[in-house]
Amino acid sequence: MSETNIRAKKEARAGLLFALPWFIGFSVFLGYPLLKALYNSFTDYSILNPPVFIGAKNYIDLFQDKLFYQSLGNTLYVAFFSVPLSTVVALGLAMLLNTKVKGQAFYRTFFFLPALVPAVPLAILWLWLFNGEQGIINTMMIEPIGTWLNANLHTHLPTNINFLGDKAYAKSVLVLMSMWTTGHAMVIYLAGLQEVPKPLYEAADIDGASAWQRTKMVTLPLLSPVIMFNVIMAIIGSLQYFTQAYVMFPGGAPEQSTYLYTMYIFDSAFRDLRMGYASAMGWVMFLIILLLTNAALKFFDSKVHYEGG
Repeated sequence: MSETNIRAKKEARAGLLFALPWFIGFSVFLGYPLLKALYNSFTDYSILNPPVFIGAKNYIDLFQDKLFYQSLGNTLYVAFFSVPLSTVVALGLAMLLNTKVKGQAFYRTFFFLPALVPAVPLAILWLWLFNGEQGIINTMMIEPIGTWLNANLHTHLPTNINFLGDKAYAKSVLVLMSMWTTGHAMVIYLAGLQEVPKPLYEAADIDGASAWQRTKMVTLPLLSPVIMFNVIMAIIGSLQYFTQAYVMFPGGAPEQSTYLYTMYIFDSAFRDLRMGYASAMGWVMFLIILLLTNAALKFFDSKVHYEGG
């Protein structure tokens, strides 16, 4: 055996040893739970008693469950609106913070700080903001504006909106809340913007390109890999939305209009002790995320520009 082959085998062995902790962690904390959940999805399992194999009954019952479709519809609604809105907000903030202005470091910190607020305090804060009677949004915005318009323009606008108790507004509050935590995506966009070659902007200026043309023809194409990554992560995160909704809208109130898929999984597993049924729901969600992620990858396939590619 040649010296080159011996060296290659030693390097491969060393690489595997360095990667071994990751493989162990993946197997214990992700691989095994996934396989165990897959097995449990074909059983009647209440946590308190050993699982009993029942075949595909959980899946059959799931697709005949009206609450399954309602919770999935609520989740897809929130994802459909929150993903594009949070993407636009995060990208817009990153582009603003990429400009050279006085106090740039302060502004970057200021816009990132909300992403560090824990989920439960954030939910309590939004309960205070959108309270239907004494919330800040109502007392400082809706009531003064509505009162002035009704008095001066003789309109009949409401001076109080029950954001949390009216199903016409409740899901919109969850969508708005998703934009509060765009700081992580904003930082990634900001890092991507700083990698865009400056000579390209200089060439665009020489050609007389406007600000929008520079953004469209230079910034967005070179930032497309970062946009793809953030959009895919936003899709996955929006489908797993749980804590804020569970705290703000117990039981999916009002009228289960905010009852998300993750809330149904949690209640099935830990309130109703139907761990097998919840495992089946979890695997259905896994397949939905897989399909949507694959669809997003195919959508971006012809739109992503890799520098030097």
